Amino acid sequence: MEAYQLQFVYSLLAYAVQKDVSPERLCKLSGLNWEVIRRRDTVAITPKQVNDLWMNASHLSNDPLLGLHLGESMQLAALGIVGQIVQNSRTVGEALTQAAEFLHLVTDLFGMAVKQGDECFTVRFFPDTDKAQAYPVVFRHMIDLSLAFVMHEVDGLVLDRIKPQRVVLPYGSIERPEYERILRCKPIEKADEYALVFDDRYWKEPIVTANYELQSVLLQKASAVRDAIDDRQPLKERICTYLLANAYLGIPTLEGIAANFNTSARSLQRKLQEEGVTYQQLADSIRKSLAVHYLESGKYPVKEVSYILGYNELSAFTRAFKRWTGTTPVSYLKAGPG
Repeated sequence: MEAYQLQFVYSLLAYAVQKDVSPERLCKLSGLNWEVIRRRDTVAITPKQVNDLWMNASHLSNDPLLGLHLGESMQLAALGIVGQIVQNSRTVGEALTQAAEFLHLVTDLFGMAVKQGDECFTVRFFPDTDKAQAYPVVFRHMIDLSLAFVMHEVDGLVLDRIKPQRVVLPYGSIERPEYERILRCKPIEKADEYALVFDDRYWKEPIVTANYELQSVLLQKASAVRDAIDDRQPLKERICTYLLANAYLGIPTLEGIAANFNTSARSLQRKLQEEGVTYQQLADSIRKSLAVHYLESGKYPVKEVSYILGYNELSAFTRAFKRWTGTTPVSYLKAGPG
């Protein structure tokens, strides 16, 4: 498990203790060695164990909205470098944009996008459908935590009590009053998405703790962590990590990626086939993710996105994007994300 994700496990255990839950019992029920966790030794924790940890913590604390309440109480320090980057951003808009950029260091269950409009800006969370279905408990708590965290931690960065204009969630009416209290919005709209909409005046609200020189150092450090590749991961995951971290250099050929992994193209392709995937499939999945990211950022015209992703012809990019998403880049932009 990555260091930032492991930090969340420690934060969850610490919060459970405050709710009078025995950490020893919680770890035992979740298949974890409490003594190893307590010493903060290097430990490998599986996604299933994390899912069980959230499930048991919620049950033992008698709090079905444990993630929401942890997000309300959690501090930026729990995010490590990512939290420091947010804290040293110059404005709320910059802080949220940086948080979205580095969220994948904390969780791979969902992504976060920040989109500025004429009179408001929207923070949306996009589930990884397969992982959300595989680990529904941790997904629900982590996305609740993120919603509450965005609301309450930004308060500590600015001289204002921020409230959203709108909140959109796919939850039922029984739970809604607590979400309305914590997310400071009533009524909460029900739809199949996770979104917080804020008045645009907050976008340029200065952050009182900002130290932009320090932020630059932290960004370099976080990027170095993102670039690090864990040899224990499956090869396909290491390649995806490498491609995302070096996306600004373009997507390399099979021969190019093999050279970066100190192997031959044939050997690399054979190992990937053993994991049930081809390099072309990995490269296309990254191109799709980057294409959607660049288009949703609103900073790049379609032609420039095509060029960034290594397509010599706009028509080739359009065909690929339609194969990935079922629609063209232009239609996708008109429809908006989600």
